[in-house]
Amino acid sequence: MTERILVAGAGALGSVFGGFLAAAGHDVTLLGRAPHMQAVAAAGLAVDGLFGARRAITVTVASEPRVLRPPFDVVLLTVKAYDTVATLAEVAPLLAGGGCLVSLQNGLGNLERVREAVGPARAVGARVIFGAEIPVPGTVRVTVCAEPVALGAVVAGDAAAAAHARCWAARIAAAGIPTEYVVDVHAHLWAKVFYNAALNPLGALFGLPYGALAADPDARAIMDDVIEEGYAVARARGVVPTASSPEAYRRIFYERLVPSTAHHRSSMLQDLERGRRTEIDAINGCLWAFGRAAGVATPVNATLTRLIRWRERLGGLQSVRARP
Repeated sequence: MTERILVAGAGALGSVFGGFLAAAGHDVTLLGRAPHMQAVAAAGLAVDGLFGARRAITVTVASEPRVLRPPFDVVLLTVKAYDTVATLAEVAPLLAGGGCLVSLQNGLGNLERVREAVGPARAVGARVIFGAEIPVPGTVRVTVCAEPVALGAVVAGDAAAAAHARCWAARIAAAGIPTEYVVDVHAHLWAKVFYNAALNPLGALFGLPYGALAADPDARAIMDDVIEEGYAVARARGVVPTASSPEAYRRIFYERLVPSTAHHRSSMLQDLERGRRTEIDAINGCLWAFGRAAGVATPVNATLTRLIRWRERLGGLQSVRARP
């Protein structure tokens, strides 16, 4: 059955979802930056990489929410965490009464805002742990994948939201993106935050891919501390991550997750290179804030947050390299 899908934030990640779903026959609208949207409007959206090749010719594009034509059966939210509130205000009213909104975002705090915007019965969260890039406008490439996308109800036990999550997990999987339904999406999201918090700021500060970080003993020690602090914060908030302990998580992290994404350059690094704001406040910064509220010390996460904020104020990597 064809569904009307809005991808709100059609950068690299959103374009992968939109491209695969459009190629599977769904009515997809992409909302994103003008240069990429103009290229898609002119020649369609080409997707290639680890999940295979797709070309979606019949894709509607928009660069401003005001031109969108509601209602949509599902909104896939793929904007940066710092744009969540503003984007929800624009796109939540476009959602059909029987539809759902799926957050496919990095970091913590997004799901709570989605629930507030559309209600628990229509709120779905997802853990996404594959990487993509836009080599040229109109084209997107899947570069790395550690695990399938995991979809689940934002509010555990909400039957309507769970039904939405099951349905869209199946549809996305059928379109060609490895995806599965999970009962506790928060457990998966916290585990992803540990992954991002350990890798992204160090990779961004030193311009290195993930594998190079894991190869250095001092970098590993810092990442181990990030994960240890993250687990302490999770325990204080009553969260049970997918791995039962920091030690168990680190085994998965170093033996499976990092090797699967060893050549990946994080979006945080790419943001700094382009002089853009990063999502540090939704990742390490959120662990720091949650820890402070719970009386849990997180000095490593606090330091990494401050360093990335400082680098942002300096104007990113290119301007720093240009200084005498």
